[in-house]
Amino acid sequence: MSALWTIPTLPAPDRNLILRYARGTHAAGVDALLDEVICEGTPALKPKLCFAVLPVSLTGDTVIFDTVSVRSRGLAAFLAGADHAVLFAATVGPDADRLISRAGATSPVRALLLDAFFTERVEALCDLFTAQYTKPDDRFSPGYDDLPLDFQKTMFSLLDCPRKIGLTLGESLLMMPTKSVTAIIGI
Repeated sequence: MSALWTIPTLPAPDRNLILRYARGTHAAGVDALLDEVICEGTPALKPKLCFAVLPVSLTGDTVIFDTVSVRSRGLAAFLAGADHAVLFAATVGPDADRLISRAGATSPVRALLLDAFFTERVEALCDLFTAQYTKPDDRFSPGYDDLPLDFQKTMFSLLDCPRKIGLTLGESLLMMPTKSVTAIIGI
């Protein structure tokens, strides 16, 4: 039912976006450290994405994906006019968590920049994927608006995330690796 996406080359890191995620500014020391972080983080990237294209129908606030449904006014409005939905999960891999954790023990600023770098990279991965179907940042995720966060359990089951891309979901609904995204787009 779900498929792996063959990932083309990711675009170059967006330094301004990384700094925005880190709530930082361009300064000599920060820019130099950001250069180091990009060099250190890039080889650790192991991007993976799995997806499923499912027929979608709406009955009021209930969204029906093939054989499963969820009640969400926000998602129903988001998918209005679509006859299919693409459910997907993306990750930049477990090495991101290890690098962030290791840096946190010695340099909180480095850890913050690594965290922002990997956030920017998973967002770039999602944007690259969704651009095939719609605007790059036009997606809806569990936990957003009134779509219950626990809908991730359904998405993980439909997409077979652990087997396909090594992405797991804990009891608290925290994804591991943490630099991961699940989302839905309408087509």
